[in-house]
Parts: sequence; C-alpha cells; structure tokens
Amino acid sequence: MKRALITAGGSGIGRAMAARFDAAGFEVWVTDVDPKVLSDLPQHWHTRHCDAIDEDAMSAVFNVAGTVDVLCANAGIAGPTAPIEDVGLVDWRSCVSVNLEGAFLAVKHALPSMKNAGTGSIVFISSTAGIYGYPNRAPYSAAKWAIIGLMKTVAMEAGPFGVRANAICPGAVEGTRMEGVLNREAEAKGMTRDQVYDGYAAGTSMRSFVEADNIADMAFFLGSDAARMVSGQVIAVDGHTENPDPKCIQSARPYHN
Repeated sequence: MKRALITAGGSGIGRAMAARFDAAGFEVWVTDVDPKVLSDLPQHWHTRHCDAIDEDAMSAVFNVAGTVDVLCANAGIAGPTAPIEDVGLVDWRSCVSVNLEGAFLAVKHALPSMKNAGTGSIVFISSTAGIYGYPNRAPYSAAKWAIIGLMKTVAMEAGPFGVRANAICPGAVEGTRMEGVLNREAEAKGMTRDQVYDGYAAGTSMRSFVEADNIADMAFFLGSDAARMVSGQVIAVDGHTENPDPKCIQSARPYHN
C-alpha cells in the first residue's frame, strides 16, 4: 500500500488532499498543530500533533511513518495584512517561518528515505501570491515565492534518485480561511463582503473561486504514476488570473490558499 503524508492536513486544502489519497487506497498520515481538528478526522488515518516548525517533532513523525510515497508540504499561515512599512519584524518572521521553514523541515526529513527507495513525489503548496505578488501581503508572498525556489532546487537534487518535486499555486479557495480574508478586506476598503468576492472572481478567466477538491485532484495527479515525468513545475489551480479585470485590480488577484 502506498503512503501519503500531508502536513497541516486537519482542515481545508490539507484535509481535502488527505481524503483524495485515502479514496485512492493510500495509507494516509496527517500532521496538524491543532489537536481538535485531528480528533475529527477518520479513525483509520494516522494522525500526529505536530508544529510544522518544530524540527524534533517533524523528525519524530517520519521516524514513525517511515518511507512515504507522497509528501504534501501544505502547512502555512496568512500572516499580517499591511503595507510593508507597517509590518512588524516578529510578524514577518512568524509568517515566513511557518510557510517556508515548515516546508523545508518536512522535505528534509522525508527525502532521505525517498532517495533510498528510489521513488517519491513531493508536492509543495505555494500560491498565486508566489507568482504575481500581492499588495499588503509581503511576508506571505515572499514566503510563497521562496517555496518555488525551494521546490526547483529539490527537484534538481532529488531527480537523479527518482524523486520528483512540484508546486501547486492555488488561487482564491472557497472556505473559512478565505471568508476571513474577504471580511477583513471588505472592512479595510469600506466595501461589502460580496463586492470583494466579486472582485476576486472577476479577476479570473473562469469567473469563479476554486474548491479545495480542485487542489486535491492536482496533488493526487502529481503524486501518481501518471505524472512520473513531471517535476520542477509550478502549476496554478486558480481559474486563470494572468489578466485580471482592470476594474477590480486591487482585489482581483487571488490572495492565497
């Protein structure tokens, strides 16, 4: 039985990815910093309470889980919403640490056994903020750009050992996290939540948000044998945001997963 491990897999995109691999017959391992969400997961999933930036805890997870066929490095936080000059260094470091160092630690401890096995797929969760940038989200955007550089380096280092690495860049994803973003942005701009929502949607060719299951489907593809020659790639799952509606430019480009 193949094995998939998803960091921050207790809710949102992480949980959707775990469910997708479970449905395909994978043995599923999930880490999360929130013990409450872990308690609500299916009992046959292997769950571990783990802070993504606690190296000892992350190492212990892989010592127990053993070799994984697919790693989804998904842990991340939104970080502050403010112009660069108003971002505190503590908030900057916290956001960059969870989003970037969390991915680094997961890969660091998954990769040795993948190399030994001569196979494996690492799926990084970046963001369209890591492709386009995003105003007032400097720490988050910087971390998500860095994820792409990390992914490409991992792909180069691990490819000769049969291990692939790719990054998914979600756009605006339906869910509780995005609802918080919409409400905060609406308050800051003196708009309604629906006006901000429509601005985001208007900035995509598909005129729509994406669902967590759309991200999960891409993660499963990248982890499957069907993608055995796909590595080092940055793949946006966002309804296409390259040419956002100029009328909605300030809220058109998707914020983050």
